[in-house]
Amino acid sequence: MGRIPLMLAVLLALAIAVPTIAYAQSEKRETIQIGLSADTVSITSDFSGANLTIFGSIDNVDPVIAREGGYDVIVVLEGPARPVVVRLKQRVFGMWINTEAETFVNVPFSYSMASTRQLQDIAEPKAYRQLALGINNIYMQPLDRSADPAAIKEFATALRDRKKASGLYSERPGSVQFLSQTLFRATVSLAPDVPVGTHRARAFLFKGGGFVAQTSAPLVILKGGFERRLYQVAHDHGFFYGIFCVLLALLTGWAGRFLFRKE
Repeated sequence: MGRIPLMLAVLLALAIAVPTIAYAQSEKRETIQIGLSADTVSITSDFSGANLTIFGSIDNVDPVIAREGGYDVIVVLEGPARPVVVRLKQRVFGMWINTEAETFVNVPFSYSMASTRQLQDIAEPKAYRQLALGINNIYMQPLDRSADPAAIKEFATALRDRKKASGLYSERPGSVQFLSQTLFRATVSLAPDVPVGTHRARAFLFKGGGFVAQTSAPLVILKGGFERRLYQVAHDHGFFYGIFCVLLALLTGWAGRFLFRKE
């Protein structure tokens, strides 16, 4: 008779443990991974822009949510951060002159974003502000934080508008496509004026309008061909490169004067 209570205790323990394990597995959080079609991109002087493909995958996907289209992905390719000076021109006595200026630090030189849908259909604006996600949510840190907040906001808006007009800041809704329930492909833009240096690709996963996870990967953009060698010389031997440029300018001026002098 002693074995029966023992067996009942074991069965009871298993009955409690199995649902607990199943529940823990079902609650396992999704994660996201990305891989670039190329880790390094070489550009030349005649580079006129291009598209870059980024592949990714989602782990621990809920099949039901995936079938219902409950997952959304936003991918961003962000260029190196640099200081930027924004100047305000006004007409004074018939001439346009710079009257005011604001300096922002650590501003992404370029910013290309792709998403599965329109941003307003993925999540609430508050979520994007918390993640600093999207052109309008890029944090523009002023050098002088004591300046008038209204003026800082005006200059920051002008900076964003100028970047968008030049193609350096862009948003492409619908440029992230799911290839299966777990695999996706994103297409982001490389503007003609894209800077050399290390860029950062980031992917954000949303589920049912809520942020779930993010990941990132580096992308190096280099000058190609003769431009790359010239860039390296200028970067590694700036003093001698400067002397060479001065001598070349003098030689060019002398040659032009000799060739086009009047008899």
